[in-house]
Parts: sequence; structure tokens; C-alpha cells
Amino acid sequence: MNYDIIVIGSGPGGYVTAIRAAQLGFKTAIIEKESLGGICLNWGCIPTKALLKSAHVFKYLKQAEQYGLNKVENPGFDFSKVIQRSRGVAQKMSGGIAFLMKKNKIDVIMGTATLQKGKKVSVTDEDGKSTEYSGEHIIIATGARSRELPNIPQDGKKIIGYRQAMTLPEQPKSMIVVGSGAIGIEFADFYNTMGTKVTVVEFMPVILPVEDEDTSKHVEKSLKKSGIEIMTNASVESVDTSGNGVKATVKTATGNITLEADILLSAVGISSNIEGQGFEEVGIQTDKGKVLVNEWYETSVPGYYAIGDLLPTQALAHVASAEGITCVEKIKGLHVEKIDYGNIPGCTYAHPEVASVGLTEKQAREKGYELKVGKFPFSASGKATANGDTDGFIKVIFDAKYGEWLGCHMVGDGVTDMIAEAVVARKLETTGHEVLKSIHPHPTISEAVMEAVAAAYGEVIHI
Repeated sequence: MNYDIIVIGSGPGGYVTAIRAAQLGFKTAIIEKESLGGICLNWGCIPTKALLKSAHVFKYLKQAEQYGLNKVENPGFDFSKVIQRSRGVAQKMSGGIAFLMKKNKIDVIMGTATLQKGKKVSVTDEDGKSTEYSGEHIIIATGARSRELPNIPQDGKKIIGYRQAMTLPEQPKSMIVVGSGAIGIEFADFYNTMGTKVTVVEFMPVILPVEDEDTSKHVEKSLKKSGIEIMTNASVESVDTSGNGVKATVKTATGNITLEADILLSAVGISSNIEGQGFEEVGIQTDKGKVLVNEWYETSVPGYYAIGDLLPTQALAHVASAEGITCVEKIKGLHVEKIDYGNIPGCTYAHPEVASVGLTEKQAREKGYELKVGKFPFSASGKATANGDTDGFIKVIFDAKYGEWLGCHMVGDGVTDMIAEAVVARKLETTGHEVLKSIHPHPTISEAVMEAVAAAYGEVIHI
């Protein structure tokens, strides 16, 4: 029952941490109360992409004539089978995590963990039996859940969070989506494509408010064109579920209006899972719902660490994984580089996709940089035209003085698979000139990156 490292939570932060710990020779255990892979694999990142793929295929069927194919008469779908495929993908991936745990000789302990003083953890299994385990290092990776607003209480039926949105027993005819971050926009796109009437309500002046202004405006225009109604500078003040569906009172600049729908999806962010786990009893300091850690993820109590959505860093799967690896490598005594939180890519997998890294144009100007900004539309891309999808662009931002790549913002089909070029280039302190002189293959979507850089330096060929 004694381990070198105990990891609590098996999401992309926890299971990656456990594997890296085992690789480094630590005797490792991982504790999970539900399903290996955590929220991301079972109820987030992976199954939502499966849903969006089904929607994308359905959209292609309806557009068959555009590709010279015979028209598909009345293309339809079985909503339950779409959901079933998504769940099957999640279950397959969870099984893969179980295999990795076995392969790396990591002990999997199923149950609910409670932190104890003296580097100990009490685990209660489904039968109510408690067992105590001790570890030289305890890494907490318990993640987060859908955030609930007091004026939009989730009942799991008419007012739902992302988890219920993935397993609805039947497709709603209408839906209100509150919040237009990645989660809200992805579900809005999925349900709209499948035929649900969708209205997005966003408190901020623009949707995808953390993105570059050009990105937000373009995506809003695209989503409206696809049939999604979007209300910005608006907030849901109250909800009424006494009837058949949901009535939401929405405050706008011109007064209150009432929206009616079958379902309301609350996608207003996440809340860290820090309650009832023994943080206070052990003495681990928290602030505003987040765990306080140093640069190597040590909490205020020696021997206890925290990573992922528990922290005030970006709540992204790849961030949690990187934090966990950094944490255990530091424990091992390796030479470790601190994570650069200014070079974390963010992605939204709707249609069109969105991917970005670094500063927005507004942020760069506010920091006082003199800029070179380039933009290349996919309407000028041969590959995008051949694909039949020219919606979007690549935008690059460089420091005019030294050529530093300050930011990259992408909108369009497949861009989430392209943003890594900018991440790696920025990590290597690549200049605009070096990107411009790195020959990109033709015809590809990726050559639009080179074209955008060329546009920034007045050398663009194809526009």
C-alpha cells in the first residue's frame, strides 16, 4: 500500500503523469472514481469530436451534388446511433488507457479519494469500504466539472451541461446555448447541422471572446450563415421550466426578451473539483476556487502537488498533460524547463475550425509592438478550392523590429491539425523570414501559413 507516487484522477493530466512516473522508475498508483481517461476522454474532448464528425459527414451527404455526385435524396440519420457511435469511441479509448496502465505496471485503484495528512490517501470503493494508501509524492489531478450559474440551475433534463448534451435520448427541435466558448460553439454547430434550431446567448460583445477579433467576427458570420441565431451583449437572467420546454428571460441592450426552446445548454465555463477532497484538512491553500502551486506544481504542503484544471492555468487537456510530465520529471531530479504558458495552442472543433497560439493583434499592439500582420484567405488556396471548402483564413502577427512570431490565428477546415507549426516555430524563436523561406508543399492547406507570412512582409504571390 506504499507508493513512490500516487496520482488522483485519470484524465489527460493524471494518466499521462502516471505513465511518465512509471517510465522514470517510480512505483506508481492511480486512483479513479469513475472511468479511466476522465472527463476529456469519456465526456469531453474525444466523444464531442466523434459527434462533430457525424455532423460533418451528414453535411457532405447533403452537398453531394457540389462534388459531381448524384444527389442523395432526403439524407437522414438515427440520432441514437450517432450518440451510440460517440460513446463507442469513448469506451474504446478508455480501454486503451487500461491497457497502458497494465503495460506500465501502474496499479489502478477504483474509488473516491480523500486526502489525509502525512502523505496518505483514503479510498472508498463502491461498496463503501475504505482503504488507506501512502505515497512519497501525491499528485492531485481531479479536474473540473460544468460550471453552474445560480440563475441557470442545471436539472440534467431541460437545463443541461456538456455531459448531458452528449447523451440526450432524443434530438431536441430547439436549443438555447448559453456561452460561446469552445464548448458552446462546438455543441451549437453539432446540433444546428443535425437540424436543431439553435440560439447562442453570449454575455461578451463577441463570440469566442478569447480569440483574435478577426477570428471572432468571421466565425460569427459563418455560423449565422449556417442558420445559428447569435445574441451578443446578452445574458440569461432567469429560466422557467414549468412548461413543456424552457423559457429563458434574456437581458439585451434594448430590453428583456423571452426565448423558448426544448433544451437549454449551459456552457459558461468549468468549476474545479476541489470540494470534499480533504484540501482544507491537509492544509492545502486555495484561492478563488483554484489550488495555489509554485512553478513546479507543489502545493503549500510538501509532498502534495496539483495539476490541470485545478490550477488557474489554461483548462486544456494538453496543458494538464504537460504539467504532469513537468511535475514528475522535476521530482525525479531531471533538468526541467518551465512551461511557457504564452505558447499554448487553443482549438475549437466546430465548422469552421478555429486554432490559435500567442498574442492577438489587439494584445500585441497594447504591449507596444510595432507589427507586421499578414492574412491569407482560403478562397485563394488551390487545395481548399479543390476540397470545396474555402471558408476561413490564416493570420500571422510578427514583431516588425526583430521578426519574432508573436501570434497565429487560423479559421477553416483542418486548421486544428496545422497550428502546431506555429507552436514549434515560436518555441524555436523562428523569425518571419525563416518561415517564409521554409518551402511548403503545394497544393496543401498548410502552404497558406507561408502565404500569410509572405503577406506580412509584402511578398505574397497568390492574392
